[in-house]
Amino acid sequence: MIGNNVFTDFNSLVSQPAIDPSTYVHPLASVIGRVILGKNIMVSPMASIRGDEGQPLSIGDDSNVQDGVIIHALETELHGKSVKANLYTVNGKEYAVYVGKRVSLAHQVQIHGPAVVHDDTFVGMKTLVFKSLVGAECVIEPGCILMGVTVPNHRYIPAGSIIKTQEDADTLPEITQDYPMKDMNRGVVHVNTALARGYLESSRK
Repeated sequence: MIGNNVFTDFNSLVSQPAIDPSTYVHPLASVIGRVILGKNIMVSPMASIRGDEGQPLSIGDDSNVQDGVIIHALETELHGKSVKANLYTVNGKEYAVYVGKRVSLAHQVQIHGPAVVHDDTFVGMKTLVFKSLVGAECVIEPGCILMGVTVPNHRYIPAGSIIKTQEDADTLPEITQDYPMKDMNRGVVHVNTALARGYLESSRK
């Protein structure tokens, strides 16, 4: 489903998603409201990208939103006034959720705004990112929870970690050449951009 959000006291703007023609949204996925999808994105079955409360939600070129992923956000407006606490500013623009380029959101990830995930980051299966900013070229292994923190660039988060203090975020290990998952995102992005192209071509026949 691709459709507009509805008018409410926390959202006075009714919007249609802006989806680049090179992006594939599976028929069993939902993209609703003020959502911006860049180029070559794969949105898989049962994914939900819902810009009907907090908005806008933006996903950059060559990223992937895998099966069962949920992207949503706390309200960014109330009675016509902006709720600044629920917005992040990236490159001079405000977002409820900002996902950069070449980001992989693996199966059943939840990105709940306010949240930012910067370029070339892998977010592992069943991870929650809430009220947090994740830097570029990070790896979040499966089953993690991030709440209220900023993760520096080039860090990895071990599987099952709960990161709720900035001290914990600042002391996360850096990705080195011997880290086994250092190149994983590159392969995941390659697979999913190829799938997006293939499914688009198939749907046009």
